[in-house]
Formats: sequence, C-alpha cells, structure tokens
Amino acid sequence: MVLFAGPCVIESEENVFKIAEALRPYHENPQIDFYFKASFDKANRTSLESYRGPGLEEGMRILQKVKDVFGFKIVTDVHESSQVEAVSKVVDVLQIPAFLCRQTDLLVAAAKTGCIVNIKKGQFLSPSDMLYPVLKVLNTRGCKEASYENSLKHGVYLCERGSTFGYGNLVVDMRSLVIMKKFAPVIFDATHSVQMPGSAGGKTGGDSSMVPYLAKAAAAVGVDGYFFETHFDPAIALSDGPNMVKLDDLEKLVATLQKIQEVSSI
Repeated sequence: MVLFAGPCVIESEENVFKIAEALRPYHENPQIDFYFKASFDKANRTSLESYRGPGLEEGMRILQKVKDVFGFKIVTDVHESSQVEAVSKVVDVLQIPAFLCRQTDLLVAAAKTGCIVNIKKGQFLSPSDMLYPVLKVLNTRGCKEASYENSLKHGVYLCERGSTFGYGNLVVDMRSLVIMKKFAPVIFDATHSVQMPGSAGGKTGGDSSMVPYLAKAAAAVGVDGYFFETHFDPAIALSDGPNMVKLDDLEKLVATLQKIQEVSSI
C-alpha cells in the first residue's frame, strides 16, 4: 500500500512535527510505502484572506528537517514550473494540483527531475482524458506508450479526487479508478473527494464522515494507494479542516483498507 498522509498545509514547524510524530508508525510498517505530505503554499485558496502557507524557502526548510529527523519520504505540490527545481531537491514526489493537471510546462518541468510525479485528476476532466497528462510526463522521460507498467517504471501516478457535480459538490465515479489504472498506478484521495467547494462562505466545506466509506470502496476496486490529509484537531486546521481525517481515526481506517485489499486481491 502506498500512503500519502499529513496536514493540508504547513501551519507551523511545531504542528508539522507533532503530526509527523503521530505518523511515524506508518513509516515503520513494512507493508506500507509511506510519504509525508504537506504543502508549502496553497495557491488556489478560495479567498485572498485565506492562509496559504509559509512559502517556498521556509517550507522546504521545514520539510527537509522532517526528512532528516524522521527519515520520511516527502510529497508536496508545485504550482509553477519555476518552483520545481528547488522543491525536487527536497521531496520524493512532486504533486501536480488538479486544477493544473493540463499545464504542459509544469508537467514537463516535473518530468525532468528524478522525482515521482503524482498528477491529480482535474475535477473537470473525464478519467480517459488523464491519458494525455501521463503521456506528457512519459514522453519527456523517453517513453512513448502509456501503460500501467510503463508509468510504474518511470514514476508516474494518477490521483482521483472527485469530479464536479453541480455547484459546491463533488462525486467519485468508481469506474474512473479502473479506467485510469490502464495508464498508471492510481492513488485515491479520499479527503479531497468529500470537499464541498466554496460552500462555506468564501471557504471550502466538506464532510469528513464520508471519507471512510469512499476509501473502503476504492480499496475494493483495487487502487494502489491512498491520500489522506490528517490533523490532530481538524477543527482548528488552517486549511481543509472539514474534510480531514483526525489522526486518532486514521490507524483503524488504514488497517481496514489493508484487510479489504487482501480480500480483493484474491
């Protein structure tokens, strides 16, 4: 199981280390390929007044310190091609945000690094359309054909995080997980899939109670991994609190997903 987990955004060094310490058991579990996730900048927040993060320089300092202290592999998102080189010196996975999944310059810049590239499916795209972002990365890395095997070899993942369904709502079509797995390993982002964009008066709302149900359904379909934003107290999180999984609840959920994966692989 691949597991991306951590806070939505770097709130402070203290909070990041508190969350990282709680996530240490997943790193130590030989059945889990664990990556610590935190954003140095949330460039697509709903409101100009919303907290974005500490920025590139301070964010990389904190993530490098997490890597040094805990030995974690790191995943974070990049929003501009100019950020890629500096970020790739620290992280193991460069994540392409859903709204930017068609941005050729960003994908090519990420592909030119030695990092895994995790491309989030745009809320506005069909799963079959994600073939083309995958090809942009693979072609840059010298591979002309998109397949699960080639993407695994060349370090390209796709990430499902829901599709726009009317105003202020997302849904997950489980067929998309099957379709995208033809092109690349699939990570299921259960926390962003329960977002309710722009539904909280200039902020994004969500319903975290639905996270376990969607994650278990994705496990039954047969995804390669999971993405969970998590916090010791989602109620005070500075970004995406309404759809986060509380750290205390994550252990049981991950254990359940492992059991479902064991059954579904028979």
